[in-house]
Amino acid sequence: MCILDRYISKSVVSIFLATVFIFCLLYVLIDSAANLDEFISQKITLQILAQYYASFLPIMLAQTVPMAFLIAVLLTYSQLNHHNEVIVLRTSGLNFWNITRPAIALALIVSAFIFYMNEKFVPRAENESRRIKNENFILEVDKKKKKSAKIKNLTFYGLKNRLYYIDNFDPNSFDIEGLTVIGFDDQQNIKEKIVALNGKWTGIAWKAFQCHITTFSQSDDIPTKVRVYPEKLLDIKETPEDFLRQGVNVKAMNIRQLKEYIARFSNSGAQKAINNLLVDLHWKIAYPASNLIIVLTAMPLALLTGRRKAFTFTSLGIAIGIGFLYQVFNSVGLALGKAEILTPLLSAWMTPMIFLGLAFYLIKTKF
Repeated sequence: MCILDRYISKSVVSIFLATVFIFCLLYVLIDSAANLDEFISQKITLQILAQYYASFLPIMLAQTVPMAFLIAVLLTYSQLNHHNEVIVLRTSGLNFWNITRPAIALALIVSAFIFYMNEKFVPRAENESRRIKNENFILEVDKKKKKSAKIKNLTFYGLKNRLYYIDNFDPNSFDIEGLTVIGFDDQQNIKEKIVALNGKWTGIAWKAFQCHITTFSQSDDIPTKVRVYPEKLLDIKETPEDFLRQGVNVKAMNIRQLKEYIARFSNSGAQKAINNLLVDLHWKIAYPASNLIIVLTAMPLALLTGRRKAFTFTSLGIAIGIGFLYQVFNSVGLALGKAEILTPLLSAWMTPMIFLGLAFYLIKTKF
């Protein structure tokens, strides 16, 4: 590593670590201040608070690291530009890629770190932080309100190697709207598919209305018999309480787990649910790349800030603006994907591709 690379890398890393620490500290302070009344009323001890925020740390890092790194890079290069060091580097024959090489290399490392965090620690942190919060922070009245809210798009694996998909489940009346049950054999081949318009808990068993039951041969997935019932008592062992304990939290899955879940769920016929899961899967793959892409987009702007005295505020403004626009475009893309207007792959990669194109355009036209 040459002297220039060491000089820039040292500045970026030091600012980055300080910014991450400040972001995490601010998050804890703001969140604890906003929930102070709840903590006092629930008599939450410092030990429980420490456990909660410690368990939430991987999630905080995954969310704040891209913005912290962007600020570190922009502050470093804006300061170089403010002291005319960029002019010296360019007149010495270095191009844009030579000057930004250490920042891009660090951006790749940070992107890999984000990917590793999301795969190894964030799913575990989601489960642990939710457990601590549900056990200690939520008031009884809020628990009852949450329990009474209608559950949409409930999916889970049940007994007898069955996969359930429910459009709407009312935890008060135990009514079901849109029920799909896929039964598998020991080799994970489909052996039965139950589709019902509505369902209701009788107190002893589940009764389905406008029910279609399709059985499949063991050798292939070709239907061998289809039976239609206006009303039918189903052989489902799960009770309403079991349904309330189920549900899939996509945030608590890594890419491998989500792929396996989608693979098992792919033959259910619930295309909307599958589409939403595919959007989440592609987003998990695309998200770590956002760190590198927003840095490439913002770097040409940072190097063109000139000799402004307020170079720090200029850099912060660029970072906040680019980060905000990226999140807006990303949210729109994911929404279009879940509305089935865009394919899951395109919805997740639309924003990275747009900003990557913008980055190369700025680099080409300004340098």
